[in-house]
Amino acid sequence: MKLQRKNRLRTLSLGAVAVCGALALSACGSDDTGGKDGGSGNSTANASSIKCDNAKGQLLADGSSAQKNAIDAWVKQFSAACGVQINYKGGGSGAGVTAFTQGQVAFAGSDSALKPEEVTASKKVCSGGQGIDLPMVGGPIAVGYNVPGVDHLVLDAPTLAKIFDSKITNWNDGAIKKLNPNAKLPNLKIQAFHRSDESGTTDNFTKYLKAATPENWPYSGGKAWQAKGGQSAPQSSGVAQQVKQTSGAIGYFELSYAKDGIKTVDIDTGAASPVKATVANASKAIADAKVVGTGKDLSLQLNYKTKADNAYPIVLVTYEIVCDKGNKPATLAATKAFLRYIAGEDGQKILEQNDYAPIPDAIISKVRSTIETLS
Repeated sequence: MKLQRKNRLRTLSLGAVAVCGALALSACGSDDTGGKDGGSGNSTANASSIKCDNAKGQLLADGSSAQKNAIDAWVKQFSAACGVQINYKGGGSGAGVTAFTQGQVAFAGSDSALKPEEVTASKKVCSGGQGIDLPMVGGPIAVGYNVPGVDHLVLDAPTLAKIFDSKITNWNDGAIKKLNPNAKLPNLKIQAFHRSDESGTTDNFTKYLKAATPENWPYSGGKAWQAKGGQSAPQSSGVAQQVKQTSGAIGYFELSYAKDGIKTVDIDTGAASPVKATVANASKAIADAKVVGTGKDLSLQLNYKTKADNAYPIVLVTYEIVCDKGNKPATLAATKAFLRYIAGEDGQKILEQNDYAPIPDAIISKVRSTIETLS
């Protein structure tokens, strides 16, 4: 009896180590995240409701750092339920798309839809098919700032554009004073931070500037930063860290990185009042999005120029990129099971707990149907 009891305890211990190993692997090479859940176990999702459907083995993935906090929370639940190891590097949208088109990952995350040339490249690794965009994560791109003595700050698109294009260089500039008549703005140099890596967050942030104030933002846009001046940092976590530790700093990153005392800018859109960067306010803007992809591709067109009350205009949608046909047989079951979970009701609930916006019902229902057809 004692021997049997020892064997049972040893089996339980080994099982716990295996699960912990799976969870630890998911964090390899990632941003330093730490959202509300951030994989910490605070999610209310029921892991027992996850359908594993013969999922097994290990999934390698890379891409958007903006969704990294959501991925961490999802992986914790999914790995515990199904035992599948998922290593999502979170190296940025550009890195993710490149890894996908080179056949290095089962899926990629990108805050920008695939470009035509990227779709063409994907056909080399999607046997008989091509890469498609599945919108999975929504949220506001927060503009964080570190200005001593200023606890509330309002900016509009023209002023933001001039700040990030080095046309406004001091916090007591007249344009900033006009938007913040009651703030005690210091005579302090502005330290503007942008992404050093190719980033879908950069793409969406600059698309907002281009749409809202084209006369002040002459750049064509894309994942790579084009404006002159400023300082750079890698990934969303890097920009957030620089804002936190640099007096006079301002930078952009997904809302879940606005933590540990980082204050965020309210945006004057021309609505009744300036709009705060919140999940609810971002959801109102994302609800205006239109599906513009063809076939099984579900890429969206966002309305960056919205002036609706309480609609936060600087938003992004992160896509999970997979092959519509020709996914690798060894990882297809696990990929579909994971995507099915994160697109499902429980998976989307986790987003709100981590400062992300769930994808609107009309769109996520199409995502769920498309996942079932992947082959």
